[in-house]
Amino acid sequence: MGLERLDKRLAATGRWSRKEARELIRAGRVSVGGTPCHAPESKVDECAPVLVDGAAIGADRPVYLMLHKPAGVVSSTAELGERTVLDLLGEEYQNIGLFPAGRLDKDTEGLLLLTNDGALAHRLLSPRSHVDKVYYVEVDGALDQDDVQAARAGMTLGDGTECLPAELELLSSDSAHITLREGKYHQVKRMMASRGKPVRYLKRVRFGPLTLDAALPKGGWRALSEGELEAILGE
Repeated sequence: MGLERLDKRLAATGRWSRKEARELIRAGRVSVGGTPCHAPESKVDECAPVLVDGAAIGADRPVYLMLHKPAGVVSSTAELGERTVLDLLGEEYQNIGLFPAGRLDKDTEGLLLLTNDGALAHRLLSPRSHVDKVYYVEVDGALDQDDVQAARAGMTLGDGTECLPAELELLSSDSAHITLREGKYHQVKRMMASRGKPVRYLKRVRFGPLTLDAALPKGGWRALSEGELEAILGE
């Protein structure tokens, strides 16, 4: 049987980054085979049961929720001093291993998929998958066809970061829908800033085949419909 680092084992689920996993372990919130473990570098058997806050990281049942994330909430399962997306959910969803499949900035609103299906999250977030993500964006300044062509050509940001071609659909002089096929750090904000038109409002309205339910208020959530579930599992 294989051995792997405990922090890597947690991070592989897609629920936590390696940094978050190390913090959970050092805080005494992780146990292996019923014994608390405080060392992120500990090697554990790949078949050993691992629990975080008493809940197994292997999901007993897959859950898929659509959340309308409001601004001011972080896309994390736990962050000291911050309100997280899990804090918005009902009690029945608190200890079943849910995590956000991908992240939105703290001040960004919109569609977020919460699940305990690590395999699905890994597939959706893999750079090879090129899952479309559509955002509604408002900027300071006037958008024009030069911006559309720059996005379509693929931008190179000031620090040398290269972005894949994106689609910018103008809605008004200062608003647009932008479709990305990747998820670089603060990508929409950095792209617009490179055009001299900083973002003042950002909302994700689509993620792969999922479209944000217009009936969901900010902070609201619901289970995926049968059709949405079929679409996301087949993505």
